[in-house]
Amino acid sequence: MAKSHLAVWGAASVLAVCLLVGAPVAFSAGDVTIGPAWLWWACYLGFLVLFTSALLDDAPRRTGRWALLLAVAAAGAATVLLGAQAAWLAILLVFVTAVTAHRTTLRDTAAVLGFNSAVAGAAPTLRDGTVMDVVLTASLYTMLQVCTVWAVRSEQRESAARERLAVANTELRAATALLAEASRSAERLRISRELHDLLGHQLTALVLELEVAAHHSAPPAADHVARARGLARDLLGDVRTAVGELRARTPPLHRALAEIVADLPHPRVHLSVAGEVEPDEARTAVLIRCVQEVVTNAIRHAEAENLWIDIGRTGRGEIVLTARDDGRGASVLRLGNGLTGVRERIAQLDGEVSFDTRSGFTVSARVPAP
Repeated sequence: MAKSHLAVWGAASVLAVCLLVGAPVAFSAGDVTIGPAWLWWACYLGFLVLFTSALLDDAPRRTGRWALLLAVAAAGAATVLLGAQAAWLAILLVFVTAVTAHRTTLRDTAAVLGFNSAVAGAAPTLRDGTVMDVVLTASLYTMLQVCTVWAVRSEQRESAARERLAVANTELRAATALLAEASRSAERLRISRELHDLLGHQLTALVLELEVAAHHSAPPAADHVARARGLARDLLGDVRTAVGELRARTPPLHRALAEIVADLPHPRVHLSVAGEVEPDEARTAVLIRCVQEVVTNAIRHAEAENLWIDIGRTGRGEIVLTARDDGRGASVLRLGNGLTGVRERIAQLDGEVSFDTRSGFTVSARVPAP
């Protein structure tokens, strides 16, 4: 799974704090552990390894994830209880609750929080603490864990809101691009019809009138009529050419796609559209919708840092769309409504599409030339 630089540095900072918490035990002049020192070190190092795994890895199944988190909680509790003489070790329990809140539901987190509070409260009894020590310690670390859970949940809600906003923004920009192109296409069609129906017909009538006049005129007026007839024919040809260009003008694909992915905070989109790619209106609409679905999938599911989108042509004129990200991919491909829609849109143009989840997620589509 791809990790952002911020997530990696955050995990490194948390591990650094865990190391600092255990450092005083290593350099303590007296015996601050209960039982053999090697047993405490085994639990502490095991906790660091398991905690690092829980920070950086997502187990593929809920049972696997829970097994890892239970192992982290058990290793943390053993480290705190075996090092009960070092009261500061209970800080590790706060980190256990934080990673649990990040990986599981609120109900499961509450169970871990209660277990860690009991461990924190039991630690003072192993160093001959009073009842007040037990109550204060349990209350203090309970409050610290509650604040940690609240902070983690707040960050998750904010992240989910940013994700929904990014998806909605992408969908809105795609819809805006399609609507703008539909409006421009309708306006071009209206203008071409007006040119054809008004100017075209009137110029045709003018050419015919000048043709008749050329047969009934005598020099030197006949020369002027012939030149006027030639100019009218040239003008009629220019109008017909302009009408054809208006009807056949291709929409600006690169500009439309650039507007869809512009200012997207995550992932970073690298867009490349070959200059010779000039699809018609139907193919442009399909490509815009396909890119929209690829971008929204990368935001929602891939957890990718980068998304590369390349559109080019083959030697036979086929339009080729390739989109790939550096996200986590999937062991089994399951087509949702979005990817099914991509396949159906490409199939309507007699094209073909394939998906690859072995390294990140890759979409490869091929559409026949217009």
